[in-house]
Amino acid sequence: MDDKPVMLIVDDVEINRVVLTQFFQEEYQIMEAENGQEAMEIIEGQSVNIVLVDLVMPVMDGFQVLAMMKRNDQLAGIPVVVMTANNDGDSEARAMEMGAADFITKPYNPTIVRCRIRNVMAREENEWRKVAQMAQNRQLVEMHQHVEKDSLTGIYNREAFYRKAAELMQEHHQTGYSIVYLDISCFKVVNDLFRIETGNLILKTAAFYFNVLTGDGGLCARIEADHFALCQPTEKLDMDNLIAGLDSTIQSLGISHNILFYAGVYPVENVFLPVDQMCDRAHMALNRIKGRYMTRYAFYDKAMRDQMIEEQMIVRNMEYALHEGQFVINLQPVYEIPSKKIIGAEALVRWNYPKGPIPPSKFIPIFENNGFIVRLDRFVWEEACKVLRAQIDAGYNPLPISVNISRLNFYSQDLLEFLQSLIKKYDLQPKMLKLEITESAYMENPHQLIAMVRAFRGNGFSVLMDDFGSGFSSLSMLKDLPVDVLKIDMAFVQEVDKSSRAGAIMESIVELGKHLNMDVVVEGVETQEQLDFLSKIGCREIQGYYFAKPMDKEAFMGLVQRSQDI
Repeated sequence: MDDKPVMLIVDDVEINRVVLTQFFQEEYQIMEAENGQEAMEIIEGQSVNIVLVDLVMPVMDGFQVLAMMKRNDQLAGIPVVVMTANNDGDSEARAMEMGAADFITKPYNPTIVRCRIRNVMAREENEWRKVAQMAQNRQLVEMHQHVEKDSLTGIYNREAFYRKAAELMQEHHQTGYSIVYLDISCFKVVNDLFRIETGNLILKTAAFYFNVLTGDGGLCARIEADHFALCQPTEKLDMDNLIAGLDSTIQSLGISHNILFYAGVYPVENVFLPVDQMCDRAHMALNRIKGRYMTRYAFYDKAMRDQMIEEQMIVRNMEYALHEGQFVINLQPVYEIPSKKIIGAEALVRWNYPKGPIPPSKFIPIFENNGFIVRLDRFVWEEACKVLRAQIDAGYNPLPISVNISRLNFYSQDLLEFLQSLIKKYDLQPKMLKLEITESAYMENPHQLIAMVRAFRGNGFSVLMDDFGSGFSSLSMLKDLPVDVLKIDMAFVQEVDKSSRAGAIMESIVELGKHLNMDVVVEGVETQEQLDFLSKIGCREIQGYYFAKPMDKEAFMGLVQRSQDI
């Protein structure tokens, strides 16, 4: 028993403690407390690995426990999962902002509760692994907290800023503070155009300005590269003057390039929120306006908060959703224009979340950032193979299905091996499963992608270039990348009725495809006028709402049956 991690369950209702103990007694050494005060005595007196705490309790509630733990350096790292009543979204959001690792709702669903606790503990384990790896790779001087200054600029480094800003704001909690996050637009261009010494001079000059600006009442730090952070009393913060003074200071260096800083501002609402999360929110505001010439700073607002909470919800539920079959594929048919017959389809992933569908435009970018897209892609590929197998088993002439290969998949050593295993498992021909890649994958690692495309084609797979024409290097890419099919970006189709140039470009791409012996598929076809134009310029294959919207597997099988019974 001593080898088990310790779980503390804090709830004034005994039956709730009993239920949760039943869930976890095999994996954890369970301790119980009836209120927050008892819980704090236990936490401060012995080692605890995870705390499950009810938000509503007498004597001391869950919010107070969270606050006390997060402002104690020795306790702040213990993951806290809060327990809430169903549909209490405001309490859940407040707890997450205060540093809770996750929440579970009553009445308890054992599968969901166990899955969420496993996810929390797995995240903690990953964080410890990262720390251990950093400790191995960094020099000893960088591991000690007392090394506080950035070696180039002389102001605080990231770790020191996080620690000292928390101390400053908590010590003066009656004062309102703001976190400002700044970086330089296109700083890489500056380093490319000038010597490295010039870039360093800009960074040191900006750091000097920030140090003078914050004075005794605030803090400044170089977070990394050209990224800076300030912690400043809100009443002393004038962003217009800050930006104007910064511009004037940088211009005084006489550099023949326009150096522009952009900033995001997070007005601190809860001083016990980890400072790295405050910086993330200020950075989120910065990203909203970065690159605009006239708007140089933005404030974190409720819309960004709602977006952050929504993203947290998506990440919390992705594992459970995949396990419970909430992800499904829809198939959008591809038609041949002359015969108006279906000749294939594209597999598109959908998330049927119990509270309402979540569109791919929301979850795909998040999964691409956190790596979950690799597992989701493999799920989609297998679902597509199941549909191909179902066509064969039903006695149909199977129509090929194309699937998307997200760029992160190309970092997997077993990518081709996995695809081949699916083909073997479902007894298919490789040509039945078409592989769609994007230009972003090529831009990140062109040599690797070229090698993989050749390997795909050498093993019988067809390769499609998706959204052709949407990037900056599409024509250059065709010279090196041996794809079989070009899928023209739907933006061209939507403009052909309004722009003669868009029509001329599309006609040229179709002709180019013919000369290179590549098939061309046009996406996003919605009107008779668009169809007539494409037919006129010699395009043979289209995909879009004009013929069919994406449909579930059953509807697609019915469409295949009707098309082959004719």
